[in-house]
Amino acid sequence: MGLSLTDDQLLLRETAKTFLDDNSPVKRMRDLRDATDETGFTRALWKEMADLGWVGILLPESAGGSEMGHGDLGVVLEECGRVLAPEPFLSTVLLGAIAVQQGANETLQKEVLAAVATGDRVLAMALEERARFSPYAISTSATADGDGFVLSGEKRFVLDGHVADQIVLVARTSGNEGDRDGLSLFLVDAATNGVSVERTIMVDGRNAALVRFDNASVASDRLLGTLGEGADLLDAVLDRATVGLCSEMIGTLQTTFDRTLQYLKDRDQFGVKIGSFQALRHRAADMYAELEMARATVMDAWTAIDEGRDDIAQSASAAKARCSQAARLIGGEAIQMHGGIGMTDEEEIGLFFKRLKAAELAFGDATYHQRRFATLQGY
Repeated sequence: MGLSLTDDQLLLRETAKTFLDDNSPVKRMRDLRDATDETGFTRALWKEMADLGWVGILLPESAGGSEMGHGDLGVVLEECGRVLAPEPFLSTVLLGAIAVQQGANETLQKEVLAAVATGDRVLAMALEERARFSPYAISTSATADGDGFVLSGEKRFVLDGHVADQIVLVARTSGNEGDRDGLSLFLVDAATNGVSVERTIMVDGRNAALVRFDNASVASDRLLGTLGEGADLLDAVLDRATVGLCSEMIGTLQTTFDRTLQYLKDRDQFGVKIGSFQALRHRAADMYAELEMARATVMDAWTAIDEGRDDIAQSASAAKARCSQAARLIGGEAIQMHGGIGMTDEEEIGLFFKRLKAAELAFGDATYHQRRFATLQGY
């Protein structure tokens, strides 16, 4: 992919932009939030996205996918971020489906991925247990019981968990909380006895869930990957989901910057446009520089994944660190430059700010990924 889009990706971007402008203006996200919509997204629109092939971009042809590249999905995600489209790409495609694709047995893959590709099945990943992202801090247990396992524990911030048909659970089968060894992943039906889901609405209006497992049973053939060695699969899934989130963030950052720049050109103060003030022009230049740096790291991360490079983990962390830093700078500057109206709900810039703030912290903030990058580099 490099640092420029191919002709096919440019066409895909234009198609996605036109479709989302026509079907998913920012007002739709606001309406879903205000109505406390039971799903938090539009199922009919999700089906249309599946019909366009977007949901199956990474899925194998045998399951109805197209086996395109992660960079191609990144193009779509960027356009979704530009209009704050709340459809479950992260939860279903990048967390759930990739975990199943890389870890499930052949029978389970065919069953699940085919339903995902058509937009008929929503997946989620139940991972986090703490207030801050810490992927190995797992105390939820999976205890062997006959030809299966008994699950007990509680998970927070399960994206789209309130509507998920199946949940990829990260549980501990051995070791202690914080250990990388001893983790195992299971695919659990949301309707399983002992599984309870409590919907939560995040600061950006997106939906998540608190999911409890109270002696819920799961068959051994629902194990994803190798028992006790799930951290390898988990890391691979999280790296890809993190870069996917970064692609969405680039779209949100771009719109935030564009709207702020337009406001500087339109707003009069002391009889002149505020965009003529040198201090604000310098700050706008800083915003642009941060955006382009973040964009370059994200495109490099997609290239690393598609080319199977050895530095996928480092590239993912570099991208998330840069995007989180850009989110903090550009989001904060956008609110400040809009002045008082930027803090009101009627001004849409606030919706972009909240989404950037939530995305900044998801899957680890800048500090987390800077430390991870340094560790991966041997420091």
